[in-house]
Amino acid sequence: MEAVQNNEAAPRKRVFSAIKPTGNPTLGNYVGAMKYWGGMADEYDCLYAVADLHAITVNIEPKELRENSKRLFALLIAIGIDPDRNVLFMQSHVSAHAELGWLLNNYTMFGEARRMTQFKEKSKKAPDNINVGLFDYPVLMAADILLYQADIVPVGDDQMQHVELCRTIAQRFNNKYSPTFKMPEGRVPKSGARIYSLADPTAKMGKSDGDGSGSVFILDKPEDIMRKFKRAVTDCDSKIKASKDKPGITNLLNIYASLCGITVAAAEKEFENSDYAAFKTRVGEAAAETLRPIREKYEALRRDDVALAELMKAGAERASRIAHRTLEKVYKKIGFVRV
Repeated sequence: MEAVQNNEAAPRKRVFSAIKPTGNPTLGNYVGAMKYWGGMADEYDCLYAVADLHAITVNIEPKELRENSKRLFALLIAIGIDPDRNVLFMQSHVSAHAELGWLLNNYTMFGEARRMTQFKEKSKKAPDNINVGLFDYPVLMAADILLYQADIVPVGDDQMQHVELCRTIAQRFNNKYSPTFKMPEGRVPKSGARIYSLADPTAKMGKSDGDGSGSVFILDKPEDIMRKFKRAVTDCDSKIKASKDKPGITNLLNIYASLCGITVAAAEKEFENSDYAAFKTRVGEAAAETLRPIREKYEALRRDDVALAELMKAGAERASRIAHRTLEKVYKKIGFVRV
C-alpha cells in the first residue's frame, strides 16, 4: 500500500478528505476543524485533495477558480498539512477521478442519486444553473473516496448521505464482480467550539460573508482582525459571562478559550474585572497572534509559484500511483481490453 508512513506489523488506516476551493476560510473553520488536520498524520495515512472538479458545479469565473485553488493548496500547507507526511494534491491533476466517476455512474441507480438532499437544496439556491454535474456530484465524490481505498472519510453532517451512497455503490460493484473497493466509514470529526459571526452572533461565521465585517478570515492582516473584533457585537450589559442571553459575549469567550486552549470558565475568570473594550481587544490580539504565522507561511509559499507548482506535481504523482492501481482493477473487472 502506498502510504506516507508504513508499518507492516500494524497497518495504519487511511483517511481521505477533499475540500472545495470556494469561499474564504475563516477563523471559525480553523478553530472548528482545520487546526486538527495536520496532526492526523500522527495516527493515519492521510490524503487531502483540493476538489476543483467539484467547484465547477456552481458558477465560478476561471480566474477566481485558479486563484482559489492555489490559495487553498498553499493554505492547507500553512495550517500544518506537511506535504512530506501527507499526500496533498489537486483533484483535477489526477485523471482517475473523472474516469472512475464515469464508470461508477453505471452502478448508481437514478432513484438513489435523486434522493440526495444537497442537490435539492442547491437547486433551490441556483434555479438557473441546475446542471447534470450538480446532480452527479455524489458519484464523483464516491470515486474520490474509493480510488484511494479510504478507511475513514471526515465529513460534515450534511455529507453523510453522500458517504452512504458511496458505500452502496461500492457494495453493488463488489457483489457484481468481486471485492474491489474497501467500504469507507464516514466520520463527523470531533471539532472545537462553534464560532459565530462577530456582526450577528446568532449566525455562523461564513466563508462568503457579504462585506466581511462579521467574519475573520484566516489570511486577514492583524490590523483588519483587530478592527473587526473592536466592532464585534456585544450587549448592553457589562458582565463578561457566557449566557444564552449574551450571544455576542459568549461567542467572544468561546473564541478566546479555543485560541488559548483554556475553558470558557477560565476565560470568564480572566476577564471578570475587564470592560468590553479591553476584552474585545485581547480576543482580537489572541486571534491575530494565532493566525500570524499561518499567514506568513502562506505568503512565503505564494511568493514562489514555481515551487508551489512543484509541490502540486509531486502530490499528484503520489496520488496517481495509488488511484491508478484501483482504476486498473476496475477496468479489468468490467471487461475493458487493457494493453
